[in-house]
This record gives sequence, C-alpha cells and structure tokens, in this order.
Amino acid sequence: MTSPTRIPRNPERQPASGKAELRKLMLAARRALAPETRAQWDREIGAKVVHWWRASGVGTLGVYWPLRDEPNLQACYAELAELGVKLLLPMVLEKNAPLAFTAWSIGEPMVRDAMGVAVPATLRLAQEYPPALLIPCLGYNPQGYRLGYGGGFYDRTLARQPRPATVGVAYRCLVAEFGSDEHDVALDRIITED
Repeated sequence: MTSPTRIPRNPERQPASGKAELRKLMLAARRALAPETRAQWDREIGAKVVHWWRASGVGTLGVYWPLRDEPNLQACYAELAELGVKLLLPMVLEKNAPLAFTAWSIGEPMVRDAMGVAVPATLRLAQEYPPALLIPCLGYNPQGYRLGYGGGFYDRTLARQPRPATVGVAYRCLVAEFGSDEHDVALDRIITED
C-alpha cells in the first residue's frame, strides 16, 4: 500500500450504530495494510514507546498481546524487559468487570483464554494494577479518545482509582472523528508511527 488508508470523518457525535460501522471500516483498513508497511510502523511505534518509557521511568507496565492486526510490539517488549521493566498482560476474569493482569516473561508458553486472547500458560495474577498501560486502539480521535472493539474492558479498567497512566497505540491512518460516550476516558497520549 503506497498511501495511508482513509477513514471517513464525521464531525458530529457518532451514535453506537455509527461506531459499529466505524469499527468495521477501521478493521478493514487495518487488515488492508501491507505486511511490510505494518512491520515498519511497528518498529517505529516500538522505538517511541521505549523513548516514552525512558522519560516515565515506570517499573511495571501493562502491555497487550496483539489481536486482529493490532500493532505488534513484541520486539519493544523484549527491549523493555531487558531494561528491567516488569511486564503484565491483561486478562478477562469476568465479562462486565475491569481487566485483571498477569505477570508475563518474554518467551514463556502461551495459551488462549476463553475469549481467544493469548495469556501465559501459568497465570500469576498481579496483586496491584500496573501504574501505566499500553492500550491498543482500533481507532482514535483528535481529542484522545480510543475506539476499541466495544466490550468496554479498558473503559471499566480506567474507571478504577488510582487511574494508571495511559498510552494508546495505533496507526496514524486510523484517526477519525467520533464522539465520546459518558463512560469513555481520554488517554494521556497516543503513540503512532509518525
């Protein structure tokens, strides 16, 4: 693909049905990215995440396992682990509850949970929430709100106190205008390839 995919922009608040359609468009746009383009962008995003980490100095970081063509930051995670960062992966324990987190080491065996998400084969639930989270974004708007898959897991997680620092991870071509709902929480920053 030679140019970024264009996502339709809607200057007004999008109703839930509008967000459902936007999710479909964004999933298709992300899926259409050439693998070599995505790999390059993943490296660029990973470098920026490491730069952010150096400035933040957090010792424990909630990361994510990539699903549905999300930015794959495995190389970044390996670098962070070498720098001494404790990595935690999110997991769903209850459908309508905040995410839980489990300790994760690079290279350890993984299994799929009931929702199809990769988790360590040996779960080691974290007793406390990580002070900072990397959060994958299906899309995002200029105001810093994330569009996810609609399950509300990150929204419920960010409603907890104390709220962790949040870094959204997305491809720049997936920025779009959409409204935020009452339960949505703006991210502290969003890192893209550019």
